[in-house]
Amino acid sequence: MKVKKYTAQNLPEAMKLVRADLGSGAVILNTREVQVGGIFGFFTKKNVEIFAGLDQDVDYHQTKNHNKNIVKQQQPVYQEEELTKEIRQLKKMVHTLTVQSKIPEDTAPFVKEWETFLSNQEVDSTIREELIPSLSTKYESQDEMERDNYDWNTWISSFLSARMAKSEFGGFHYETKFLNLIGPTGVGKTTTIAKIGAKAVLKDGKKVAFITTDTYRIAAIDQLKTYAEILNIPCEVAYTADDFKRAKEKFEDYDLVLVDSAGRNFLNRFYIEELQRIIHFDKDMKNYLVLSLTSKYRDMETIYSQFKSLPVHKVIFTKKDETKTYGSLLNLAILNNVPIGYVTNGQNVPDDMFEADADELIQMLLKEKSHHA
Repeated sequence: MKVKKYTAQNLPEAMKLVRADLGSGAVILNTREVQVGGIFGFFTKKNVEIFAGLDQDVDYHQTKNHNKNIVKQQQPVYQEEELTKEIRQLKKMVHTLTVQSKIPEDTAPFVKEWETFLSNQEVDSTIREELIPSLSTKYESQDEMERDNYDWNTWISSFLSARMAKSEFGGFHYETKFLNLIGPTGVGKTTTIAKIGAKAVLKDGKKVAFITTDTYRIAAIDQLKTYAEILNIPCEVAYTADDFKRAKEKFEDYDLVLVDSAGRNFLNRFYIEELQRIIHFDKDMKNYLVLSLTSKYRDMETIYSQFKSLPVHKVIFTKKDETKTYGSLLNLAILNNVPIGYVTNGQNVPDDMFEADADELIQMLLKEKSHHA
C-alpha cells in the first residue's frame, strides 16, 4: 500500500498535488489542519495535510493517522449493528422454513412451480406466504379447462399491484431546485446524476448545474466534471459545509442543481453524520437514495433504514442489466412502502434510465418466469 503525505495552503490545492502525483485512482485516507512556520509558536500559518494512497480497499478507520477516539466510539455501534443484522437473518431463515412447511404435500405442481419461482426471485417469504395460499385456492376452484385458459400472470400481477398501491412511483419533475443523490459506494450515483442532468438539459431545456461532495475519490470528481463539460454546465466541488453553501448561492438562479455525495460504507452511522455536516438537508432539497439491484434485499433494507433520517424522498434502482433477480425491488415497495423514482439499465447517458411504474416493475419480474418456462 503506497501512502504519501501532502501539505498545501488549502484543501483544493492539496487535492491537486494528490491528483498530479497519484492520479485519478487515489483515495483520500485522512485530512487535517496543521500549523507551520512561525517563531517560538508565534506567527504560524494554517495548512492542510492530506494522507492519500492508491489502494481503494483501504479501511478509513484503520489508517494510523485517523483519530483513534472516533474508532473507539464507532466500534461498539458497528458491533451492535452486525449483531442485530445476524439476528434478523436468523429470524428470516426460520420464517422461510416455516412458510415452506405450510405448503401442503398435495399442493398442485403448478402452484409449487410459482412458489419456487418467487423464492428464486428472492420475493420475501412474508409476501409469498400470502400469495401462494390465495393462488392455490383460486387454482383448486377451477376445472381443468378453466385452469388451462386462465391468465395466471394477470392474476398474480393484480395481486402484487394491489399490495404496491401504498408506494409512490415516478421520477423527478422539478418539484424543488436541488436534487441530492445519496447511497453506498459502487452503485452508480455519478452516472445516474449525469443521466438526470442530461435529460433536464437536452430534453426539458432546463438550466442545470452540478455540485459534488465526493472528495474521497478523485476519480469521481473527474468523472462528474467530464459529464459537465459534455453538457456545457458548471460543476462545483464542495470540500466543506461552507463550500457547499457558497455553491448553492452561486446556482441560486438555476432550474436544477444535482448534488453527488460521497459513497462510503453507510452501514456505519458515522458516515451519515459526516454527510449531514457538509450538505444542508432542508425543504428546498429532495434526496434520492441510489441502490443496486445486484445487492441483497436485507442489505438494501438496512441501508434504507440508515438514510431515513435525512429523509429519503425516493429510491433509484441501478444495474438492472446486471441481474435477472428483481424480488428485492418488490419487497421494498410492498413491505417498506418505499417510493421508487427510477430504474437504470445500462451506462448510456441519458437513455438507459426509465421512470418507475408499479405495473411495469411487476411485469419485469414476471417476464423472467416466461424466459425460464
